[in-house]
Amino acid sequence: MRNFIFKIFIFCIIFFYHNNLFSKNIDTNSFNKKIVSSYFSALVSSNNNHYNSLKFFNYSKNLKESHQLYLKKYQFSLVLNEKVPLAIKEIKGVNNKIFSNFFEAQLLLALENIKEKDYEQALIYVNKLKKFNNLEDFDHVIPNVLEEYIYLFINSEISPEFEKKFGNLSLINIAFQNCYLEKSNTGAFFNQVIDSTDKNQSRYLFFYLNYLINQNNIIKAKKLVDEIDLLASNLLITQAKQWINEEKFEKFNEIFSCKNPSDLIAEFFFLISNLYSSENNLIKSNYYFNLSKYLNPKFIFNLSLLAENYYKNNQFIKTKKTLNSFRSEDKVYYWYKVKKIADIIRKEGNEEKSFNYIISEFKNIKDPSLKIIFDMGNIAKAFEKYELANRYYSKVLSNLNPETLAYADVLFRRGGSYERLGEEKKSDEDLLKSLEINKEDPHVLNYLAYSWLERNYKIDIAINMLEKAFKQEPENPYIIDSIGWAYYLTEEYDKAEILLRKAIQIMPDDPIVNDHYGDILWKLNRKIQAKYFWEKVLTFEDAEVEMKEEIFYKLLNGPKNI
Repeated sequence: MRNFIFKIFIFCIIFFYHNNLFSKNIDTNSFNKKIVSSYFSALVSSNNNHYNSLKFFNYSKNLKESHQLYLKKYQFSLVLNEKVPLAIKEIKGVNNKIFSNFFEAQLLLALENIKEKDYEQALIYVNKLKKFNNLEDFDHVIPNVLEEYIYLFINSEISPEFEKKFGNLSLINIAFQNCYLEKSNTGAFFNQVIDSTDKNQSRYLFFYLNYLINQNNIIKAKKLVDEIDLLASNLLITQAKQWINEEKFEKFNEIFSCKNPSDLIAEFFFLISNLYSSENNLIKSNYYFNLSKYLNPKFIFNLSLLAENYYKNNQFIKTKKTLNSFRSEDKVYYWYKVKKIADIIRKEGNEEKSFNYIISEFKNIKDPSLKIIFDMGNIAKAFEKYELANRYYSKVLSNLNPETLAYADVLFRRGGSYERLGEEKKSDEDLLKSLEINKEDPHVLNYLAYSWLERNYKIDIAINMLEKAFKQEPENPYIIDSIGWAYYLTEEYDKAEILLRKAIQIMPDDPIVNDHYGDILWKLNRKIQAKYFWEKVLTFEDAEVEMKEEIFYKLLNGPKNI
């Protein structure tokens, strides 16, 4: 933080000296101490608090006619504070148009014209966007995509120069453009997008359902949602399934229409926001999210991405404020809000309060869905309330088809809880039954095999199961650890060391992996290294007390004989 402030301080000195020395048109009164101080404070605040940053930018607005970087930073702060129209007004209001000649300014002006359906003017700004080089990550695709959409809106046809070089992004855009034109092949394009991901997790299934409903093809929409695995689906798909089951078809058009140009461009910027979020560039993600919201404020459920970004950044007040947009009638997103608030309470250090909060909210839900009951099983398990978790899991199982993958997954979860309770027979029954349904599931194979290794039970069969799991997921650190430990138990220490070394490279802060690696190194007579990894375990907050006690013993005596 000190380095960041120092760099800004030096930058400000150089900048203001440079401007006073070389710019004859600048009124030196605009650089009074108060303005400089406010601008300095704005730059510092922009590193972690854009609300405070905006206040300081407002105090130093005199600089917008003399300092291009000021305008760039100011508009960025305005957009992050959901003041997109004001950002556009400030850009349009600057007298020296050279100062608004930067990527974000031209983008905002283009989006304003798209929203106002002045596509010819929007195209002028998009052509200016194409002249900027050295753009960050996903920014470079924006001018091309906007140009294609503007061509579509003007000519009511897909551009003959449509870019296909952006992979799935191009496929998504062609699906939406066909949807806009109501082409008969729209469904085929949406299916290609959906098939490229897990169907239950594909956001684009929602837009395909939206299209079908607008085409009055309710039968096909209902058939599609019947195929959805409710327990594995994401929030938006779960909400769509609920609307269709309750025949609230009008809800789809209330938030999105592919016949609305602003909605289409908003969805594109939501995708850009999502991509930046996946790379943990949360500020850029929030910037593009607010552009998406400016174009389509109706799509209230998109706020879940903004809430997740704030949560990742430990901005819990902003997370809660964003979550408050979800209403109780939208049951899926309201439940998401409840879970996220419970997560925040737990992250703030009050586990008991967090658990009591979510239990209380759950009891207030009239006729909770199977998905919510399933979630409660997972939540209770996370809080180590294994008996309660299994009551929820058992209720879910009683309502599922026993031949489905969903049934196998819940058996796996309940079997894991039984294992934690020390009920080995029930655990084995659930896990083996899960494997009867989904024979090669690597996670179930790993869990069952490792539990057998811990009990020194059926070691050869356990190793065979682990080898099957490892073949499917050779980069999974948990499976790597398990099979490495299996080789340790069979005294194949060299093979074990190779695997545990790989596991520790992937998960350097996992107490179990460090403990196992220490044991293997000891057996290989690399005792100084072994002690290093054991001592490392003692520094981990998530290491169990029992494990730490065993580590103290090992540091004195080495591992106990197996």
